[in-house]
Amino acid sequence: MTDAPLSAVDRTERTGSPLLVLVIAVLLVGAAASYSFLPQDQAGRFTLVLLAVLAVVGLISLFFYAIGFLQFSGQAARNDITKLIADSGGEGLLVTEGDARVLYANETYLGMSGALDVAQIRPVERLFSGPAEISEAVYRLAQAARDGRRAAEEIRLSPALDGVSAVGWYRVKVRPLDRAGRKRAVLWSVADVTRERERHENVFQELQHAIDFLDHAPAGFFSAEPDGRVSYLNATLAGWLDYDLAQVGSGGLTLGDIMAGDGAAMLSAVPGSPSEVKTEQFDVDLRRRGGQSLPVRLLHRIAFAEDRMPGPSRTLVISRAPGEEPAEDLRAAEVRFARFFNSTPMAIASLDGAGGILRSNAAFVRLFGDALRGGDRSVYAGVSENDRPALRAAVDAAAQGRGDIPPVDATLGGGAKGSVRLFVSGNEARGNEGRTVDLFALDTTEQRTLEESFLQAQKMQAIGQLAGGVAHDFNNVLTAIIGYSDLLLSNHRPTDPSFQDIMQIRQNANRAAGLVRQLLAFSRRQTLQPTDLQLGDVVAELQNMMRRLVGEKIEMDVNHGRDLWIVRADVHQLEQVLVNLVVNARDAMPDGGRITVRTRNVAEPEVAGFNEKTLTPAEYVLIEIEDSGSGIPADVLPKIFEPFFTTKEVGKGTGLGLSMVYGIIKQTGGFVFCDSVVGRGTLFRIFLPRHVPAPVDETVRKEVAKPVSTDLTGRGTILLVEDEDAVRAFGARALTSRGYTVVEAASGAEALDIALDPDQPTIDLIVSDVVMPEMDGPTMFAELRKRGIDIKVIFVSGYADDAFKRNLPDGAVYDFLAKPFSLKGLVEKVKENMG
Repeated sequence: MTDAPLSAVDRTERTGSPLLVLVIAVLLVGAAASYSFLPQDQAGRFTLVLLAVLAVVGLISLFFYAIGFLQFSGQAARNDITKLIADSGGEGLLVTEGDARVLYANETYLGMSGALDVAQIRPVERLFSGPAEISEAVYRLAQAARDGRRAAEEIRLSPALDGVSAVGWYRVKVRPLDRAGRKRAVLWSVADVTRERERHENVFQELQHAIDFLDHAPAGFFSAEPDGRVSYLNATLAGWLDYDLAQVGSGGLTLGDIMAGDGAAMLSAVPGSPSEVKTEQFDVDLRRRGGQSLPVRLLHRIAFAEDRMPGPSRTLVISRAPGEEPAEDLRAAEVRFARFFNSTPMAIASLDGAGGILRSNAAFVRLFGDALRGGDRSVYAGVSENDRPALRAAVDAAAQGRGDIPPVDATLGGGAKGSVRLFVSGNEARGNEGRTVDLFALDTTEQRTLEESFLQAQKMQAIGQLAGGVAHDFNNVLTAIIGYSDLLLSNHRPTDPSFQDIMQIRQNANRAAGLVRQLLAFSRRQTLQPTDLQLGDVVAELQNMMRRLVGEKIEMDVNHGRDLWIVRADVHQLEQVLVNLVVNARDAMPDGGRITVRTRNVAEPEVAGFNEKTLTPAEYVLIEIEDSGSGIPADVLPKIFEPFFTTKEVGKGTGLGLSMVYGIIKQTGGFVFCDSVVGRGTLFRIFLPRHVPAPVDETVRKEVAKPVSTDLTGRGTILLVEDEDAVRAFGARALTSRGYTVVEAASGAEALDIALDPDQPTIDLIVSDVVMPEMDGPTMFAELRKRGIDIKVIFVSGYADDAFKRNLPDGAVYDFLAKPFSLKGLVEKVKENMG
């Protein structure tokens, strides 16, 4: 007895039955025949009953058709085709409704489940059972079915569903079926992917074997991207270099990590033609992780694209370490020379008589990389055009066999920044090359930059000392001129004809005093009154005035940084710096343009990004003033901060504006730099150091400023110490006229003798110059304190009080009056201290 094949289960449609049609036809014929044999009265009643039965059957049929139980033949035919496709598919299909009700299962699924009848059909949850990983996969699919989501899993069964194979792999999918108002069904599909997985595993095994062969080959191998990233390193080379293979391919290694010296630059400089695949041989050193060198020979292959851009490289590495190959004196010497030639820090190249590069080492590639990438590979392409004639003459002389060729100092060309010193010597003819030329190059970029910076600093310091000395002596002259002008004005009425002449003298003296202040600002010896400042507030207050200064043709943008740090500076001097730079920017744009003022914080790690060697790492607040003007020529840029240097027409500038900016910023402890491109504009950067204010003791009461008295007369004895006779005479007359008794001294030593003389009247106040012969003011002050004489002192100087504060005793209390001063300024300061 044989089992008949189990038909697919289908609860969604019913097909027509020919036997049922025949039975209905026989019944109708029998009914019609019996009608002729019945009596007339019974025949009428039979007819009514038959019509009633047929009407009921018709109504039931309409109802069944409405609910989809009955279908027309065309629709049934279409469903039959769909069902045939599903029944004959290679994947097992199962449609369920609710938790377990089976609506449909095709022949493939019935075969997988081993069902003999409809009752034995197992759902997917029961068909796949076993270890935890299987249960977890089935649970995820069932959860997706309940949530109305699609899902797929690959499940490994041992044994397989067919009961024959030891292992079977199945891809199980689930997706919802939306049946337009009816209860949602779920379609499960089960595909046997055992052969596919076996094929993939075989390919993977072959690939693993190939990788294993390459990894354990007796030679090293690596692949690198055009940007220098090492994308592959075999196990042999990784063992030589003591690297972990997990680092490779994840951004962990670059050519610079494994190549000693400038070997990475040499590999990246291999030239090539469009679509060319080129192989070069190099004898270089690799660098182990611990820093040791490994001599190797590289067979470096690289393919170039149509645009001559290099692609990924493939490099075979042959070790030349002792013991790796049979000892051979000639070969060992060749390897040692190649290593020496490529690892030396001096750039070396062999040239032909026309300057073409025949051979070069890694250091030469680093310096003259652009020349090596050129079509003609000429050394002249590596230097600037101005230096090419001198280098060409040296190469020609070496090619002709002449000796004692002087070195050539040149600037790098091709857009590179730097300078080199070139040494050239000739060689005898070798083979078919003819006479060659040896070129040795030293990179002198850093040395030349330091020399130029040092010379510039020395020059600025010397000019500053000269300016400071001139300003000091000139201040004494201006003090006398302004003082005697004030004395004359006090004795002349405004209606006096001489009054206007005296006013002109005083006004011009004040103008000269302004120039002196600029000189002192440059020499960093001017008087400053630093306070804690918020730069955003300072710039905001100046904004309206700066807009009026630049005019209507120039647009001005002010961008404030957020949460700016506090700086410590003299607000008036800082405002003068900003105004001066804005006015200079305006003058550089006579036809209009744009000025941008920006402020922001600069953290210490950002300082290195500005590439300013004199800028010390710290936290700064940055002010940038940028214009779109004509720019500053490169030969003028190093001189812009020098005093009396100006590019303006005669009578339109003193040349002290930028020198004053330089001096104020330097005296504040900051830095100022200028970048400019002709035709594009100029950018000034001011770095002011961040200031952290000391905590304020709120218990200390603030002193209330005393109102300035209009009565400038007074009583008391004042010791006036001044080495300049004219200034001392003016000061004595001014103070005597206000009721004070004045004792004069021409030096600090003389003043000390007077203060210690018991026969002299008691001195109430000392007004002393700072810089004097024999003994200066601070020394005199210190000697008085040593002897226990505590007299109030007013120091008078054209320099800032910080310049001499370090010579005073700790905690010294004194007042300060800046030169040049007026009569009123002197008597007000004395009145304030005598109060």
